[in-house]
Amino acid sequence: MSALLVGLGVVAVLVFAGLVVFVLDRREAGHRRVRVEDALKHLFDQEYRGRRGSFSSLGGVLRLDDRRLMQLLARMQQQGLVVADGQEFRLTAEGERVARQVVRAHRLLERYFADEARLPLRDIHAAAERGEHALTPDQVDALSASLGHPRQDPHGDPIPGRDGDLPSAGDTPLTAWPADQFGRITHLEDEPPLAYAQILAEGLRIGQVVRIVESTAERVVLTDGDNEYRLAPAVATNVFLAAATAPAAVRSLPLSRLPDGDAAEVIALDPSCQGFSRRRLMDLGFTPGARLEPALRTFAGDPRAYRVRGTIVALRQEQASQVLVRPLSEAEHTRAPQAQGAGLEHAQ
Repeated sequence: MSALLVGLGVVAVLVFAGLVVFVLDRREAGHRRVRVEDALKHLFDQEYRGRRGSFSSLGGVLRLDDRRLMQLLARMQQQGLVVADGQEFRLTAEGERVARQVVRAHRLLERYFADEARLPLRDIHAAAERGEHALTPDQVDALSASLGHPRQDPHGDPIPGRDGDLPSAGDTPLTAWPADQFGRITHLEDEPPLAYAQILAEGLRIGQVVRIVESTAERVVLTDGDNEYRLAPAVATNVFLAAATAPAAVRSLPLSRLPDGDAAEVIALDPSCQGFSRRRLMDLGFTPGARLEPALRTFAGDPRAYRVRGTIVALRQEQASQVLVRPLSEAEHTRAPQAQGAGLEHAQ
């Protein structure tokens, strides 16, 4: 009897050990697939911008030592995904197909996290990085449909269609932009995160028309006609522009910067505001031509209430920054009575 129990115990241990090995193998296979897809996405982004991904750039993105990176690239070449050209690598047709699928999932997730989940812009890239590998093609299609098939992600990058089609890049880094030419911001690169955080802190946004007023080895200074923005050259390379005409002589600013007591007229919603967030603001009355006025500020200053179309609406500072307004002179408006604290409608 004891021998039988010992035998059963040995079998149980072997079965458990086999299950552990199976789980670990599955987990490692998943990690390998993620690394392959991340490598393909990096090479795709580089080629889209007219550059080539290299052994060095891949190592920095994937955070792998030379030995493990060589093993990964060798496996990718065996799978027919990449072709080596010295220290540089380019995608094969199959590698580009897979890369476009991953890029599509990533950019749609960024759109979702910005518009529906309303995460801060600085956080959406990391959130999309974690989710892009888990979606099936059918799930990506469903996500696109639920968002209304958006064409751009919050950073200005085009989102590949279901068949992988993607318009070619037609923009130029700020550091290569002519100083006497107006440009519309088309893309704000979100890597590295520190540079992107500095761009957001300056207040630059997609769709803004700017021109360079100073460019030195120490700094690049931009203006949109009302404000100046200062960036280090290393950060300025992450801002991309396309040709634009000079903006009309209309003073505009985000609603979040409108002084207390001043009235304004809505010019537009920021182009980066899409999906649910855009529909919500429009439903609340923040449409072009609508007149509004700050009505109540909380002790902390966020949220802040505005009188728009006869209704008091409270917006968080992040939401108000997406509404572009033109201040009105004293003669153009009659001040509305101060709002009471009750009955605030929040755009949550």
